[in-house]
Formats: sequence, structure tokens, C-alpha cells
Amino acid sequence: MYRLAGLSNPRQAQAFIDYMASRNIALSLAPEPEGMFAIWLHDAQDLVEAEAELNLFLANPFDEKYQAASWQVAESRTARFAYRNPSLINMVKQQAGPFTLTILVAALGIAVLWFLGFQQFLFDWLHFPFMDGDQWQVWRFFSHTLLHFSVIHVVFNCLWWWILGGQLEQHGSSSKLVQVFLLSALISGFAQFWFVGPNFGGLSGVVYALMGYLWWMGWLAPERNLSLPNSYAAFMLVWLVLGFADVLGMSVANMAHLFGLLTGCGLALFDAKLGRAKA
Repeated sequence: MYRLAGLSNPRQAQAFIDYMASRNIALSLAPEPEGMFAIWLHDAQDLVEAEAELNLFLANPFDEKYQAASWQVAESRTARFAYRNPSLINMVKQQAGPFTLTILVAALGIAVLWFLGFQQFLFDWLHFPFMDGDQWQVWRFFSHTLLHFSVIHVVFNCLWWWILGGQLEQHGSSSKLVQVFLLSALISGFAQFWFVGPNFGGLSGVVYALMGYLWWMGWLAPERNLSLPNSYAAFMLVWLVLGFADVLGMSVANMAHLFGLLTGCGLALFDAKLGRAKA
């Protein structure tokens, strides 16, 4: 199943589902937090047509054809709404691509080992290079992103990685997500090491890069269908400012956050300009 959209009005959502049923495309409705309702597409092969029809529906949800479809379908439906609750695993998989899931599983697996008592072993193998000989162990320039030091740390970072990385991989490409991951891990890691020191880890620098990339792409190249809700951007920027203000009561990799954000914004600027040059 594929999550097609989220609407706050379940009757409107059901009207669209009924209309698509008349076109032999199966959708279902599932409740979400904060009063939202998700429209789930059963067969990913219908994704292109479903997204195109969704855009038409959102532009004019009160078109008579949607009401007519609801009346037709209502005659054969015994319940007004049939909510399906996809399993948590399916929801995670449907909202992310292979690279998003790979990093997510790796970070969570390493976190489990960390909390089981393998802290020193994991840090020795995954930390950012800072000793003689480390610089030749190339994986260290990226593996530091998989280290997390508390439950809040790993949950916060993995959630944002899944939301933002999943969006980029699904609506952009896996190769672009890999590019953002590698470049932001490298730059944010060097910045944090240069300004503060070697004792750091986590996906937050990459998360801020994804935030910057999606945010600026939505502004610079809206035709790419990559964007970030303003509420998400505001939350992340406030968190960045609070980190530098040192009022959070915890150790925060502020330089990794800042340079990750700048990396993502820079990549978006480059991609947007390059896309226009090709056009």
C-alpha cells in the first residue's frame, strides 16, 4: 500500500475514494493523529493516475462527478466509511525507499547494541576520524551519523530521517538521497570536529541538510514536487537557535546542524539552477 495523501475532511476523502473506485482503482481511508485521514492506494501500479486525479480533485472537490460517484458506490456499500489500519511496519515501508530504510535499520540496530553495553566498541569503530591512521578509514567520515547516545536522540533523528529522507527518495530519487546523505555527513562532521571536537554522533546534521534541501527546493523549483511544510521548517529552525542559545539542558551538535542545513540549501540552489539551465 502507498499513502497517497492526508485530508482533514473524511467525507471529502471518501468522495474521492468512491470516484476512483468507479475507475477501478482501489483506495482506502485510515485515521491518523491530529484529526487527519490518510488515503491509501492499494496498488502502486496505479500511482501515476491516482496522483493526477488527486490533483484534479483537490483543485475542485465539489465537482458533480465526485458526488455522483459517491451515490453510485453507496448503493453497494453497507457502511459509510471503511477505515483500514495498515500495520506499523507497512506504514514505515510505504513512506520510505530502500536507502531510507537501510539507514533507519542500521541506526536503530546500532542504538540497540549501544544500550546493551557495547558503547566503547561501537564508538571505536564508528567515530569521526581524529587519531593518526583514522583518516585512512574512509567509512568513519560517514559512520558517525549512525551513533546515538540516548533514546530521545535516536528516536528524534530516526523519525525526521524517515519523514524527510523518505519524501526525497520517493518524490526525488534514491541517488539524490544518497548524495545528500554522503555530502552532509562529510561536511557537518568536519564542521563539528573542527569547531568543537571529536565526541559527537547522530543523524541530525543529515536531517538538517534534508530539511534545507526540501525547504529550498519547494521555494526555488516547486515543479519538482519537493517541499517542506512551513511548520516543520519553523520547528527545526527554532530548535537550531535554542541549541546555540544553550538552553536545552543537553549536549547538542550545533555546528553539525548549522553546516548540515547550509549543505542542504546549497545543494538545492545548485539543483534548481542546473534544472533551469537544462530546460
